[in-house]
Amino acid sequence: MTQQVSGSPFLKPFFLKTPVRVVNPLRQRRHTLPASEFRNLTPQDAITFVLVSGECPLTLDEVLNFVGQCPELSLGWFEEGQLVAFIIGTGWDKERLSQEAMTQHVPDTPTVHIHVLSVHRHCRQQGKGSILLWRYLQYLRCMPGLCRALLICEDFLVPFYLKAGFKEKGSSAISISNMQFQEMEFTLGGQAFARRNSGC
Repeated sequence: MTQQVSGSPFLKPFFLKTPVRVVNPLRQRRHTLPASEFRNLTPQDAITFVLVSGECPLTLDEVLNFVGQCPELSLGWFEEGQLVAFIIGTGWDKERLSQEAMTQHVPDTPTVHIHVLSVHRHCRQQGKGSILLWRYLQYLRCMPGLCRALLICEDFLVPFYLKAGFKEKGSSAISISNMQFQEMEFTLGGQAFARRNSGC
């Protein structure tokens, strides 16, 4: 098959031959799942992740409770259909996080409380946590009415969140098993950034 090409009325047309591509059936894709996908979690996603990974700061009941109440504030990273990392948030209506924020979801509020960022134990030390956090924050930017995200973390994680654009709000009033935390805030104002060149 040929195609006539002429870049100018003063040049003679020339012809390009279109190569005929033969697809070897043995080299065709064996599945139709996307290599990488980001989407909201379902309860079944959460159950599978917690049971397979075996490591999550929240209990399975807490994960199911939050995903059931506000699935739109969750985001999972799936590779070939398998959940490799997720973030779960809930709505909050006060300036600072309190102990009640650990179990409550307040709908229709301008603040998201990020409860957990969890990466499957076989996928750690690959930068997936920072990529997923970036994706989640851009996702929140596109949701009308949201102004900021809050979270608490241990001291050793403060540099990770500072690098992601969070600001320190000081020591948190929340304590769990005598552990102390820092409260961090991310302002969601402005438009979503252009897609990050994250290799995903």
